[in-house]
Amino acid sequence: MGLQFSSVEKRLNDSLIFPEFNLHSASHQVTAIYSSLNVRNTLLQMLTKEIPILNGEIYINDVEISKVNIPDIGFALLNEGQYERLTIAEMLSFYRKLYSADISTTAILRKVHLEEKRNIRINKLSYSEQKRIQFAKLLIQNPEQFIFEEPDQNIDIETQRVLIIMLEELRATGKSVLIVTGNMESAVILADKVFRLDEKGLHEIQIARESEEDIPPISEASAEIDKTEIQPVRFEKIPTKVNEKIVLFDPPEIDYIESNDGQSSLHINGEAFPTMFTMNELEERLQHFGFFRCHRSYIVNLQKVREVITWTRNSYSLILENERKSNIPLSKTKMAELKVMLGLK
Repeated sequence: MGLQFSSVEKRLNDSLIFPEFNLHSASHQVTAIYSSLNVRNTLLQMLTKEIPILNGEIYINDVEISKVNIPDIGFALLNEGQYERLTIAEMLSFYRKLYSADISTTAILRKVHLEEKRNIRINKLSYSEQKRIQFAKLLIQNPEQFIFEEPDQNIDIETQRVLIIMLEELRATGKSVLIVTGNMESAVILADKVFRLDEKGLHEIQIARESEEDIPPISEASAEIDKTEIQPVRFEKIPTKVNEKIVLFDPPEIDYIESNDGQSSLHINGEAFPTMFTMNELEERLQHFGFFRCHRSYIVNLQKVREVITWTRNSYSLILENERKSNIPLSKTKMAELKVMLGLK
């Protein structure tokens, strides 16, 4: 059950958008596809039936997507219109009638944290608040399959919290969720499984998930840190390659480091620079400059961290103090270590 891509391929004239691939997004699961804008648009056009699927097939609960009832698929697209002259309460009442929903308007308002603004017109809301109206519509619709396009792009912390809690509830109730995004950090934070889709095909991005047994007590984490030999600060530049040139960066310039399919990249002022070092090598070289391995695929400059966010009992992230306010995944195991480093019990 869930969403299934079976031997789906897309070509445009003589260009290959993506080769044949198979993917199953099961119930009780959030799956993310990380891709370029062109690939995302093509996938969404197939899922919304705007373009035909000439090669392969897409199924929802074993039914060809062309035969699936519209209410059984719920979309939260990046650019989606609203009835701006209606109030929030009027908008949600309209959706409740449209989808013959049993859930009350008050219950939905509570889920999306808009109780106090129920009588405010849509056009008076912030972008993030309007995004929550979009989430509310999906909760009212209650489809079998949820599909999100860039769900956390440019939204505030409260709205991201609403989104993460919503995804937790959808998992628990057995829904299948697909997220299409061009932001790897978002994919890692929001999804259980992450795949990259491009002209080379579909490839799973390995994400480490811990069980409760994997998380050491604070005392053990503290003892492990105490074992680390304290060394004096070293001044060491990190080399990267840009247009056949070697560019050297001072560690304090680096916001964070990301690994994607074995390729490590330094992120500096919104730009990514590939480096020849592995994540383990970078962790060793940079730990004395205040860098922290916050996730299997991420190393962060702790001097750039503004907030440590607890979304749910099992979901954490770091908000950086840069122009993009980058949102970096923080694993449960590393949360315990970070608490010790920060002197928190």
